[in-house]
Amino acid sequence: MGDNGSKVLLLPPARIQVDGDNVVPEPSDGFVCTSYVQKVTERALAYLEAGYPVHFAGPAGTGKTTLAFHVAAKLGRQVSLIHGDDEFGSSDLVGNDSGYRRSKLVDNYIHSVLRTEEEMKTIWVDNRLTTACKNGYTLIYDEFNRSRPEANNVLLSILSEKILNLPKLRNAGEGYLEVHPAFRAIFTSNPEEYSGVHKTQDALLDRLITIRLNHYDRESEIRITMAKSGLERAEVETIVDIVRELRSVGVHNTRPTIRACIAIGRVLACRGAHARANDRVFRWICRDVLSMDTAKVTHEGESVMLEKLEEVLQKVCGQKAKRSDVFAASAGRTAGLKAVRLAGLCGKNTGEELGRASVRSAALRTQAKEKVD
Repeated sequence: MGDNGSKVLLLPPARIQVDGDNVVPEPSDGFVCTSYVQKVTERALAYLEAGYPVHFAGPAGTGKTTLAFHVAAKLGRQVSLIHGDDEFGSSDLVGNDSGYRRSKLVDNYIHSVLRTEEEMKTIWVDNRLTTACKNGYTLIYDEFNRSRPEANNVLLSILSEKILNLPKLRNAGEGYLEVHPAFRAIFTSNPEEYSGVHKTQDALLDRLITIRLNHYDRESEIRITMAKSGLERAEVETIVDIVRELRSVGVHNTRPTIRACIAIGRVLACRGAHARANDRVFRWICRDVLSMDTAKVTHEGESVMLEKLEEVLQKVCGQKAKRSDVFAASAGRTAGLKAVRLAGLCGKNTGEELGRASVRSAALRTQAKEKVD
């Protein structure tokens, strides 16, 4: 037997991109675009088109993620979606090694000589941030401050120098990736006092254009609840006014949110009930959805939310009922005056005719009140 030889070659990493891991947002028929939403969208698009990343910040239930997708749909490019996670490291954003690829060549053509060659390659898989930077997608990083600040440090060079550092691919000559000029980023975050939320480093916040979002205005909340529940406007107005009134209880209280309006509206529609203080179904829905101790207001150690809820129910529903009575009385008076004038024009100003007109006026008032109820 002659000389035998074997050789093991360690080659640069083989890079793999995952296809089909993105979404293409499309405008929804059920999306409610009020003047408030239009103004916020216009501001966000102005910054994004100029090349700046946008950051929607605000309490839960203010529509941050919905607005992010709406704005991304306006840009018309594929979206890479990332949800913040406390377990994330930078490799969960950029990419990491995912095993090895090994090949072996055995050469025994000459019987007296045996040669073997082995090749080993590390398999590198790009994660969503790298894919977005390379292909010019829109990145939506939802609740990004749930990830630890050190995991988000990789964003600093992307947003300022437009370079993504990939140190593990340095041996393959791909240690740096130039960010695609069409790449855009939209971030959302909850307040730092929320559970599971980290303080964001100043260097990252300095690179973002932050748009502070509060709860929708009354008209937007009404239209959104109508679209999501299918209820009539009069019913929805009562629901929204109750929720907005409860939101003012306590100090720095941001709940209940628009989600509570939608939940009450949907269940109310399913049960065929009405938003009235004397409706049994409406009352237990409100107690279940709205009685959570969001305001942290107590009396002698006990939560006052149920008591406050009952007070708000009576107040809002009572105001609606009073307005209904005023409307019915006004409609009845108008109808009565028309009847009296008509009798006068016909030359029948007798006491008998005026009496009939009065009876008709009373009947019309009753009909008007029944319609309102």
